Amino acid sequence: MLNFTFHNPTRIHFGEGQIKAITKEIPADAKVLVTYGGGSIKKNGVYDQVSEALKDHTWFEFSGIEPNPSYDTLIKALDIIKAHQVDYLLAVGGGSVVDGTKFIAAAAKYSNGDPWDIVAKQQKVTAALPIGAVLTLPATGSETNTGAVVTRDGNKLPFSSPLVRPLFAVLDPAVTLTLSDRQISNGVVDAFVHTMEQYLTYSVDGKVQDRISEGLLLTLIEEGPKALTEENKHNLDVRANIMWSATLALNGLIGAGVPQDWATHMIGHELTGGYGIDHARTLSIVLPGVMKVCRDAKAGKLLQYAERVWGVTEGDDNSRIDKAIALTEGFFKQMGVPTRLSDVDLAESDIDDIMVKLEQHGMVALGERREVTPEVSRKILQAAL
Repeated sequence: MLNFTFHNPTRIHFGEGQIKAITKEIPADAKVLVTYGGGSIKKNGVYDQVSEALKDHTWFEFSGIEPNPSYDTLIKALDIIKAHQVDYLLAVGGGSVVDGTKFIAAAAKYSNGDPWDIVAKQQKVTAALPIGAVLTLPATGSETNTGAVVTRDGNKLPFSSPLVRPLFAVLDPAVTLTLSDRQISNGVVDAFVHTMEQYLTYSVDGKVQDRISEGLLLTLIEEGPKALTEENKHNLDVRANIMWSATLALNGLIGAGVPQDWATHMIGHELTGGYGIDHARTLSIVLPGVMKVCRDAKAGKLLQYAERVWGVTEGDDNSRIDKAIALTEGFFKQMGVPTRLSDVDLAESDIDDIMVKLEQHGMVALGERREVTPEVSRKILQAAL
């Protein structure tokens, strides 16, 4: 196992009715900006619960944060913050709302020029407004981690800072009962691939991390398809297990002390930035290609994955790896997401444009060993055709 330091101070309030906890979490004298997306929280009762919890606070709101949050949208929140001297942010929504709020928190305290430099030039965040989160769509784990992605002019780029980790997060599985099948599928697949990015690398004898990761994968495989069935549409236990899995997949725990990949995400970001494809759906397209092209470097973990997650124990090494990849693709199809570029109307002729973007963004040495060069990325995309 590799050396590591693990610290996750986000306080979690998990369970039905926990939105009321924000009353005591946010200081009574704080001036709060509630951020959210397209307004679904006003239809599913979440907005009303948040309003009730903040009835004795001074608060304002900023809406319209879109999937893959746009810099041009987010930067408008700074005017409200300045006008009302806001000193606390409450993100109410899915990962995109939380990501966008993280950028707003950092941009509000940024005094070294263009706040976009935080993302484009990876300028260090030295101060940020405090953040709380009410999660409505389990997927990204952003409610308890330090990372975020922001999009501008077709470029989807990440940034990270411990100063933008939410101080607390409310996870109420009941608020996910109104999600569409597409949102459910995207969330499950996103959490699944987050886990794989930290698990499917090479062994450093991190047995605890491996077993937790395998447990998360098995849970998502078991519960994900259930959430799409009519008989389980209102099953809180199913939603609770998915929600907690998504948080644990990217709160730092399973990635502590083990190598991490993230090539699938970096390549996937270009599909979202360039073609507007849902983030999770880029991952379901790219991951099988990574597994196929990088199978030799990942052989040990692929065989472990085949046996422990899918129960594949018969046949030679190659056939077991083939089976594990096929079963992974089968799971994605069961969740209703694409597994090929052709499924989203992209062809080999589009690969050159994707490669140009990868190189422009410096994504030229990806993967756990930094061996995923542009040539390897091209092979991955070709395998995904």
